[in-house]
Amino acid sequence: MRTEPKTLLAWLCDRDRLPYRRFEKRFTEYGLRLFGNSPTNPTCGETQFRRWTGGKLLTLPGPATCQILESMWPEYTAVELFGPPPQSDPQAPAYDLEQRVRMTAEEALEGADTTASASVSDNTIDELRDQVTSLARGYHLMPPTQAYETGDHLRLAIERQRDRTQAPVQQQDLMILNGQTAALLSVAAFDLGYFPSASSFARTASVFGETTRFTPLQAYADGTLAYIAYHTGNPTEAVAKATRALSYSGLGDVARRRLQAIKARAHAHLGDAAAARQAIRLSTDEAWDRRDELHDEVGGEFAFTLERLAMSTSTTALLIGDAAQAETDARRALELLGQRPQDQQSTHVKASAAADLAHARILADDVDGATDAMTPVWSVPANQRKTGIVVRTARTRRHLSKPEYHGAQVPKTLREQIEDFNRVSLPHRIGPSVALLAIEG
Repeated sequence: MRTEPKTLLAWLCDRDRLPYRRFEKRFTEYGLRLFGNSPTNPTCGETQFRRWTGGKLLTLPGPATCQILESMWPEYTAVELFGPPPQSDPQAPAYDLEQRVRMTAEEALEGADTTASASVSDNTIDELRDQVTSLARGYHLMPPTQAYETGDHLRLAIERQRDRTQAPVQQQDLMILNGQTAALLSVAAFDLGYFPSASSFARTASVFGETTRFTPLQAYADGTLAYIAYHTGNPTEAVAKATRALSYSGLGDVARRRLQAIKARAHAHLGDAAAARQAIRLSTDEAWDRRDELHDEVGGEFAFTLERLAMSTSTTALLIGDAAQAETDARRALELLGQRPQDQQSTHVKASAAADLAHARILADDVDGATDAMTPVWSVPANQRKTGIVVRTARTRRHLSKPEYHGAQVPKTLREQIEDFNRVSLPHRIGPSVALLAIEG
């Protein structure tokens, strides 16, 4: 008979299929990420694990241990993790069953592949390709923590298959899949506020793109490195990386649209309004009907939709001080997004465009209009408040802190709402990077 979990931690370990050995391995990995290879790093023995999950603790473990556990499940605090499990939820069994069926299917396929021969089956590679595509297309619906865990699981599965084959064609396919997964992990790390790790993953993706001569992947990764560069105070480097990415052959219209939008933002961070406007024009040029196998065929997070372009150009317009254009582009982003089915609407794009619209209205001294514009932002769950949303809302808060708003109730209320909203966002709860704090001011 199955024993019901006594704590939220036990419930999560059941949900994520983490028996002691797998839990201990993950706990150690997170400890190394947070504290490095120090002899004082917290450890977790099996007896201790049983006490943690059995609800037998009278006080919380030490601060370092709590920090590791909160990094493993950033949507919860240590107090919550050692507290009671969640109440039964009619939707929870379906979610748990779906996860269990998916993981069992993967294990069964891997076992069949191992039994069948000493080489990799093409069916295994097809399955991995489908999983990478599914992650890319479903990324906008996932909290970045879930996307990261899924991507990391995929990366390990792909690496296992790479170790088992020497066939050049299969090696090529698996390296491309590995590079795509690294690119998605880079996006997830960025969304969580882990900028150095995001850069490392993007460089890994770029290396796989270069090694396999798969230029769309190389261009996507270099574009990611470009926007990480301007978020970390290096806009000149961002322009150089975006320019280099645009020089690659074999890119489709979507890839070029994305890179020009990134380049426009980098120029705006440099204060070069003319160059920023020129890049915006190039990003919105009529398409030449060029496609590539990553941005178009895989799509999803690798794509760059028209509403995402409008959101990006709105932010660029704000950076160069063009409030009217920023409002026009933000409104267009929201209108385009509203035309999509609900399950295809990106919460991140919606909230980011709404935050830009609010900022544009504040620049036009319409604080009441800004308050209305921020309405969609407040509904974003804490576990989906990504770096882009945090940065945009923080800039709005910073503007509302100017002396001309002191003593006015509406600006004060909006400023406090933004502070409360960002305080529980993932980039803050897991420990914001120095770069993120610098951007927010």
